[in-house]
Amino acid sequence: MNFFHDITRKPWTASQGALDDLHDAAAMSQPAPKLGLKVFFAVVTVLFALLSVAYAERMVAAGWRPLPETWLMWLNVGSLVLCSVAFQWARVSARREEVDGVKGGLAAGGALTLVFLLGQLLAWQQLNASNFYTGTSPANSFFFLITGLHGLHLVGGLVAWAVASLKVWRGVPLPKVRMIVELCTIYWHFLLVVWLALFGLLFFPGGSLPVICRAFVS
Repeated sequence: MNFFHDITRKPWTASQGALDDLHDAAAMSQPAPKLGLKVFFAVVTVLFALLSVAYAERMVAAGWRPLPETWLMWLNVGSLVLCSVAFQWARVSARREEVDGVKGGLAAGGALTLVFLLGQLLAWQQLNASNFYTGTSPANSFFFLITGLHGLHLVGGLVAWAVASLKVWRGVPLPKVRMIVELCTIYWHFLLVVWLALFGLLFFPGGSLPVICRAFVS
């Protein structure tokens, strides 16, 4: 009976079952916080992708007034890059169980995040001083919306950063805080990549992005 069952069983059904079991095992092997963070990344990626598409389509229309490039925005990029490096330092130190490295990385990462957010606020003030208000041009509205949403995501990440920092400074064993430090690091790496993409969209070198968009549309 077993032999008859084996020769009559559909091989693709068995293969599909094995693939399903493998997929379920891979999903179960991931910690719930990491899986939830991946889902969150997917939602955020779709959100900023839709905003980027709307921004690019609006650039094709007549009357588009591009935003001026400021040295402050470039400094903000540098501070966010250093922030990501600091969190990576904390992540590696947590794996090596080096408490001082974790403290230093988290402290530097949090401070640089605040520097970035302060720089964004100063950039907003500079644009307002140059008569780049939200109502004067669609580019201005998109800029404030996109950078504001990105800043809110960083502010939300500071909550997890504060929890991790408090645990480390209170002497909680590193194996118990390694996960949250790693999640913070991945989160900041993700927001860095998002910001680099948005920065390239908002401040394309030479202001030639509208010309490229019109060429594709035509």
